Amino acid sequence: MSGAVDTSAAELIEGPAVEPRPSAVRRFVNAWLVRRLFKAVLTVFIVTTGTFFLVRLLPGNPVDTYIQTQIAQTGISYEAAAAQAKNLFSLDPNEPLIAQYFHYMVNMLHGDFGNSLLSPGTTVASVIKTYLPWTLFSVGVATVFSFAIGIVAGMIMAYRRETWVDHLLTSIGSVLHAIPNYILAILIVVFLGVKLQVFDLTQARGSYTPGVTPSFSLSFLNDIFYHAMLPILAYALTTVGSWALVMKSSTVETLGEDYVTVARARGLTDSRIRSGYVGRNAVLPLFSQLAVSLGFVVGGSIFVEKIFGYQGIGFSLFNAVNGRDYAVLQGIFLVVTISVVAANLLADLLYSRMDPRIRVQGKG
Repeated sequence: MSGAVDTSAAELIEGPAVEPRPSAVRRFVNAWLVRRLFKAVLTVFIVTTGTFFLVRLLPGNPVDTYIQTQIAQTGISYEAAAAQAKNLFSLDPNEPLIAQYFHYMVNMLHGDFGNSLLSPGTTVASVIKTYLPWTLFSVGVATVFSFAIGIVAGMIMAYRRETWVDHLLTSIGSVLHAIPNYILAILIVVFLGVKLQVFDLTQARGSYTPGVTPSFSLSFLNDIFYHAMLPILAYALTTVGSWALVMKSSTVETLGEDYVTVARARGLTDSRIRSGYVGRNAVLPLFSQLAVSLGFVVGGSIFVEKIFGYQGIGFSLFNAVNGRDYAVLQGIFLVVTISVVAANLLADLLYSRMDPRIRVQGKG
């Protein structure tokens, strides 16, 4: 009897015991991931399908050009030239478009993206494998530098707002943000390359110096930085302004939060408040944008690489558009789509991980 009374008293004081339900949280997380993955796969499918039909709306056909060239040079029949084109390009120009689409999707699911129409015998996978790393290197390095500089400049503008430092940095950031990267690339070529001759544009062309063997050595690293210096400069200058302006706005908003006021009232040092309270929370929106911007690395390099002659994936994409290389176009656009979709998914995961309020709202 006394045991029952003690138990009732304990329940009155402490409240009834609540059993933890980790399974409900796990089901929520799993359902959220499944929905996001389903949307990602659906997006890739829609873009891949649209790309297949859109690239065939471009005027001109490399297969017909090859057939006419073979007929004119060798005098063979149209059927024989078409058979050669089919063997070389894995493409039958007389096949219905729906049948071509079906064969393309089946081959893609098996990891076969076809062969390049401009370089018969060269697979699309080998083209992407050859050119993509150089674009990832140049744009990746530029993004890291511009992101770091933008964060620092944005916090300086926020802490020195309404001073000449704020006005100067804001003006510079606005101008750099408004200039497209290909326009800045042209200005670099004209002024630094031709007028002032600061750079030797002829030697800087390409991904690395011809005859140099790629290796993990200091000399090769110095060589690839030399060739990627101009694209990195164009990418960094045109993106640092946006990072700085966004960071300034986020920092000014964070400085007005109540927890910053409480931290100052507690007597915490300015450096502690700046790093632990203001900077950590103000940088959250930028991390999500950083993940998304990394997804556009592939597609945003086409004009800059062509202007500087830097042989990355954008350079290859430009040549594929001019040569109507359907297979390479489809392969590169597929890589762009997957990178953007994966970056958006990564941004959602990072933001919900860094800001617990997102997880709480999601559970609600």
